[in-house]
Amino acid sequence: MQPANAYMVKYKEDWYRLYHIHYQQYPDDCIENIFWLEKAAQADFANPLYANAKITTEKEWEKYRYLFQMHINLKLIEQHLRLGQTYDKKTAYFYDAPWKDEYLRNLEKTLSCYNAGLYYWQEAQLWAEKANVKDFTFLFITDVQNWEDERERIKTGELDYGKMLSREIKRVEEVRDTFLAMESKRY
Repeated sequence: MQPANAYMVKYKEDWYRLYHIHYQQYPDDCIENIFWLEKAAQADFANPLYANAKITTEKEWEKYRYLFQMHINLKLIEQHLRLGQTYDKKTAYFYDAPWKDEYLRNLEKTLSCYNAGLYYWQEAQLWAEKANVKDFTFLFITDVQNWEDERERIKTGELDYGKMLSREIKRVEEVRDTFLAMESKRY
């Protein structure tokens, strides 16, 4: 048996490789992915030789970095949405009154997740805008075509997490207000 060498995780690409989706995703899985993605967002880029796409020019390298940051922020939104949905009580029924305090705590967690998603949406839009400048008009990094697709969908407005998150936040606040108006009684 040969000893295995340790590998230090320190670049964006390394942290991003730790992010993964389970078939059945529990809150701990979402929190773990959020941790990996936030580390990736904060880390430095690896040398272009070790990028997740073939990079041959400085312009490609610049656009790759913008697309990568945009993609990480979009994945952070998705994870916060999944985590928030875990605690989301879609509707407040009259017979939920005995557990109203617990539902209110869960709705606060939901709101926290959805509001964090709004922050990451602003970041994703910023990076998508940087990747949409005129210098990159006919420059496509085909190795990360899905990132290019995300950028284009943000540009055209087809992908708008801000609208969706705002709608969900409004709905959750209405459910919370319904719970706050309830009397705590047993049925």
